[in-house]
Amino acid sequence: MTITITDVISIIQKVIDVLLVWLIFYFILKNIKNNVKLSLIFKGVAMILLLKVISYYLGLTTMEVLLEYIIQWGPIALIIIFQPEIRNILEQLGRSQLLGRHKVLTVDEREHLVYEIVQAMEYLRKNRIGALITIERDISLGNYIDKAKKLYADLSNDLLIAIFYEGNPLHDGAVIIQGDRISCAGAVFPTSSNSKINKRLGTRHRAALGISEETDSISLVVSEETGRMSVAIKGELYYNLSLDDIRILLIDELRPKQDIEFDEEEMDEEEIYEENN
Repeated sequence: MTITITDVISIIQKVIDVLLVWLIFYFILKNIKNNVKLSLIFKGVAMILLLKVISYYLGLTTMEVLLEYIIQWGPIALIIIFQPEIRNILEQLGRSQLLGRHKVLTVDEREHLVYEIVQAMEYLRKNRIGALITIERDISLGNYIDKAKKLYADLSNDLLIAIFYEGNPLHDGAVIIQGDRISCAGAVFPTSSNSKINKRLGTRHRAALGISEETDSISLVVSEETGRMSVAIKGELYYNLSLDDIRILLIDELRPKQDIEFDEEEMDEEEIYEENN
């Protein structure tokens, strides 16, 4: 059997076609994982499809017909009901970085980053100075940086303290950190509409939670009224943390993914070794 150039081109086209489809699925699943609102929509759709399959095999005619109407008109209803969320998701997809973070930090750079932030938060806490510090990770915050006051300065606790000092015109907004540098100050984030948030928490906490619901960033908050420190990450707000809690959380969350996977493999090997002995 002779393979012609046309056959080779056809095979290459099919391989590229399959790879592109898998690439699309990869980015969709990646963004579902990083976005709380998108994951909730995905879980709801998956639940409806699961119920449809169960009702079909169990012969639940009424339920099956009802679910058929929901599936038929569901996409239109989702677009109308979740229009703001869908717009934010599309904007987020546009801001996503194909190669991850702007810069993969070395061990020394991560330690320096954590040290400077913790030192600044300790001063801000003691002096009851409100602050919102957000660390960008895989999903770009470029859209918020463009609308804020750009700095692109080396990270230091003195600079963070100066930015959030009450007399500074930028103290009300958020500081965004990319890699080991301060990219901007005075950034404005969308506030969370989560009804479970304590009503006594202010705009900074709601903004921190809001950006954590849309991106995979880490937001650190110092309360101006109480001096208490909080962290918003993955759509969750951890309130009234200690400096040690924040230090450990930052070290753990800022580690490169390959280091985390390596640690997990080491733990699995240790468990297998212990079982065999």
